Amino acid sequence: MKRIMIHNAKRINIGNTAPELLKWLYAIMLCLFLIGVSQRGHAQQLPQVSQYLSQAYMMNPAVAGSKTEFEARSMNRYQWVGITDAPRTFVLSLQGPLRNPKVGLGGYLFTDNAGPTRRTGIQFSYAYHFKLNDYTKLSLGMSMGMLQFAIDGSKITLGEQGDPALFSQLSDQIVFDATFGAYLYGEDYYIGFSAPQMLQNQINLYDSETQSLSKLEDHYYLFGGYKWQVNDDFMLEPSALFKYVFPAPLKVDISARAFYRKMVWLGASWRSNDAWVAMAGYEWNERLMIGYSYDFSTTNIRRHSDGTHEIQLGFRFVSK
Repeated sequence: MKRIMIHNAKRINIGNTAPELLKWLYAIMLCLFLIGVSQRGHAQQLPQVSQYLSQAYMMNPAVAGSKTEFEARSMNRYQWVGITDAPRTFVLSLQGPLRNPKVGLGGYLFTDNAGPTRRTGIQFSYAYHFKLNDYTKLSLGMSMGMLQFAIDGSKITLGEQGDPALFSQLSDQIVFDATFGAYLYGEDYYIGFSAPQMLQNQINLYDSETQSLSKLEDHYYLFGGYKWQVNDDFMLEPSALFKYVFPAPLKVDISARAFYRKMVWLGASWRSNDAWVAMAGYEWNERLMIGYSYDFSTTNIRRHSDGTHEIQLGFRFVSK
């Protein structure tokens, strides 16, 4: 089983046009998602993130530059603690707007380890933001970079000694990758669609006369949320994330966070056929951010695991 993956709210009044606008936004993004789902794929291959709103840029390059300041974020995820060779994921990202607020740039690097296998990558992105009206912007983004896949054969115990399929050595391969993203957002709502692993490269870690069946399949992400300013002190932020690659079943994350004075927040999330998640975080002066989440597995793996820990750190740079 592999793992898969926003903004400061300001209270505004968009008048009676808000319900109709939101209906159109969700309809457009739903159509894009269904088009993506109709394409071919094979299995969930990308890292999973519980605090996906904090890592929205990693999922969608169009998020770059959607805020007024640069942000640096890191994530450490320790999945299924207590199980030998359980997955571990680390992400470090930086993104923000240029002097021209219509342009956003960013980049991130990550490493994803599971037993003898390791996946490391780096990507750089460009996004352009279109102002649709006084309340809504549309961003289109693209990221490109390199991925390295490695497997340490010395850590694998074979059922049949001398099996030629694997050797007791470290083998790796580097391939190029690209991701497309679209991001529609306003002061209190956002909807994003992205398609990682567009190039669908073949992975051949060992020399063979036959072509490898390992392939980077195109994935599809759709996420959205709404920020409801209850009063001067409290804000609620429900959100949802849909992840799909054929023929794996559709994965759904449904989350909600409650903020107090934009400093302390508590949240909970449900991931289909996987886990319940408890989350908490703190923001100091809207600059320094820390978040923690714990996954309570709902599958049989809970009998052998002590759960999943995820720690997020962030820093928002001061605008000139």
